[in-house]
Amino acid sequence: MGAEPGLIVFPDRAQMAAHLAELISVSLAHGVSENGRARLAVSGGSTPKALYETLAATALPWAQTDIVLVDERWVPLEHPRSNEAFVRDAFAAAKDVRISGLFNAMLAPVAGADALNESVSDGQFDIDVAVLGLGPDGHTASWFPHADGLDIALHSDDPFCAVTAKKSDVTGEEVDRMTMTLGALARAKKIILLISGNDKKDAFYAACEDGPVEDMPVRAILRARPDLWACWAA
Repeated sequence: MGAEPGLIVFPDRAQMAAHLAELISVSLAHGVSENGRARLAVSGGSTPKALYETLAATALPWAQTDIVLVDERWVPLEHPRSNEAFVRDAFAAAKDVRISGLFNAMLAPVAGADALNESVSDGQFDIDVAVLGLGPDGHTASWFPHADGLDIALHSDDPFCAVTAKKSDVTGEEVDRMTMTLGALARAKKIILLISGNDKKDAFYAACEDGPVEDMPVRAILRARPDLWACWAA
């Protein structure tokens, strides 16, 4: 494990997954010990798969652990690009863990966000660890550059909101999204920004420069939580 300015560099993704799984395990076990339950917020995408599978194979108090998605395409569980389906598969070995998806019975994501927010009581949404990704366009969660709803995502006091992204190669066809807000994620006890590939490393360094948050929304969490762990492997 090495370091570049602002970035923790791992020799490969397997070593990154092993090291971070150990770190997350300690945080979740502490959360259960202190509060009776722990909460892990996770993102989709190919980069975190090895981390999740390594973590799921770890002996932890999974029955006292909640996993919640950071964001979701507004698609049902059966959809091939469902983040929830990916997460459930990756954590299949975590016996008795409780996984909460974001897609619900509401017809539109705005109404879905309202329903999610109404279901969260005061003090119920503490996050022990949040795992975020980074896109080559500078997005994290579903905070896409200049998306409809981005301002709400970055300034709302609610934990969830709906976002409609500008269609791009990064978004694919599914532009309607549900996402955690900056307010919810910034309160997480520990945040890991998981990065792989040179294009995303370049995006990270670009986001560290001065510039509008709307152009590279990951800047919002980098500025709100400069103590986050930004981790990269090729």
